[in-house]
Amino acid sequence: MMPVDKECGSNLCRHLQRAAVNRPTDIAVARQRRDGGFDELTLAQLDRLSDRIAQALEQYGIVAGMKTVLMVTPGPEFFALTFALFKAGIIPVMVDPGMGIANLKACLGKAAPDAFIGIPKAQLARRLLGWGKTSICRTITVNGSRLWGGRSLESLLADIPSNVRYSARLLPADALCAILFTSGSTGEPKGVCYNHRMFEAQFRALRKDYGIQPGESDLATFPLFALFGPALGMTSVIPDMDASRPIKANLGKLLNAVARYGCTNLFLNPALLAKFADYPQTPEQLASVQSQLKTVRRVISAGAPADVKQMARFCQLLGQGVQVLNSYGATEALPVSMLGSDELLTTATQTDNGAGICVGFAVGVDIRIVRIGQGNVDDSTQLSDCEPEEIGEILVCGPVVSPAYYDNPAATARAKVADGERFWHRMGDVGYLDNAGRLWMCGRLGHKVEVDGKTWFSLPCERVLNTHPGVKRTALVGIDPGSGIQPVICVELMPGADRPEVFGGLASLAEQYEHTRGLTHFIAHPGFPMDVRHNAKIFREKLALWVHKQWRLVWHS
Repeated sequence: MMPVDKECGSNLCRHLQRAAVNRPTDIAVARQRRDGGFDELTLAQLDRLSDRIAQALEQYGIVAGMKTVLMVTPGPEFFALTFALFKAGIIPVMVDPGMGIANLKACLGKAAPDAFIGIPKAQLARRLLGWGKTSICRTITVNGSRLWGGRSLESLLADIPSNVRYSARLLPADALCAILFTSGSTGEPKGVCYNHRMFEAQFRALRKDYGIQPGESDLATFPLFALFGPALGMTSVIPDMDASRPIKANLGKLLNAVARYGCTNLFLNPALLAKFADYPQTPEQLASVQSQLKTVRRVISAGAPADVKQMARFCQLLGQGVQVLNSYGATEALPVSMLGSDELLTTATQTDNGAGICVGFAVGVDIRIVRIGQGNVDDSTQLSDCEPEEIGEILVCGPVVSPAYYDNPAATARAKVADGERFWHRMGDVGYLDNAGRLWMCGRLGHKVEVDGKTWFSLPCERVLNTHPGVKRTALVGIDPGSGIQPVICVELMPGADRPEVFGGLASLAEQYEHTRGLTHFIAHPGFPMDVRHNAKIFREKLALWVHKQWRLVWHS
């Protein structure tokens, strides 16, 4: 295969094509079935199948530049369809089904897709709920009949010879190649515009900074990360689990998949990592899990701030020298920074004392901390930088950063700040850089509470209070009961904990630290409303409304 001249254009699929030439018989995708078996595609088969699908899409009238919703369960078809869309220059629209029906409809309305590719369940929802009914002109059903309208993928492929080859379209590096909607767990879902430059930069980071090499295998619990596997020459092992609700995964099945393919890489969000950490209950179970994970070389964790104590327990399951690479970022910019578990564990005392959570050193981006409350800014020269170790708003700049939100100029204006020929993205988080250049996260910008010149930041406050033995976890919210804004700490108690005793202890603990001093209002909550994917992001807006209604039950120190 001829190398691609950068001036001629880009396409992530060129990496798949290269891997298919160099390692044709290596497994590209292995999907675990409910019966414990696996469906497999080699790299050569995946490349050929995506060629056939790209040709079939064009013949059906789904062509370059058209926006196409893809709602297909992770597996061989999902991979082949995604690479086919990229090859043909068709723009996939990816929406997390875990965001809820109302958000799904709003996202698809904003994207105005031209086509819809989905399994029968998705097609049924599309028809019943009217998703994209004013814009969609082509539909394809995967693993189902044409009962749902349009064509089935099987019937389309019947018209395409098995030996057909498709030349991937080479497009400008800044051309729109995907729209990925944020989960909406920390605000309204927004369509993040991905271009080829972003995907190429992420590909390079996985190779250079994370050290992933051809011939490896990955337990892929997050579908979008899994897509990089075949492009990297790595097997993506798709376990039998609901990717939108990983907390419900059967760990026995996951461990069997790891052992079956000798996985060298695991991608786990903190909730799933914590579930692994709590899994072994006896020395025999611990030994069994360690044996099943003996091939693992690294674990990549992303999606929410890490819990250091859970991390320490999880690391006991891994071989000597194997690290968890904790990654900070967002759909708009990933990865931003990274920190290995060895170093993270050394920061535990600082985190417990309210320093925030260390998320490591920058990965291929520049990081800037600016003073809070500067509103929309047109030019970076208008921003005021923080002093060293001063908590401020986190901005990032680099090739992995999305340039815009799709058809949302107001959100783009809020989040992007011009800086000559480049731009800064406002992460929506607060934090600081320490003297070693490490980034510390202190929570979401919108979750801080301010009263009479005093500011409380969520993570520094909560991680101090979470050290109390009677506490499972805490959440800072601000409400106005009629006498002005009040910071309130919501508390999930440990089983059997005495509420008045715990609240008295929390009040005393809060007085010991400057960043928690003044927190005197506490209320017990039976179980925080959480996002379904990470089970770590608290829906504080819902929590604040609940506290407002329960104000008379708030404990005042």
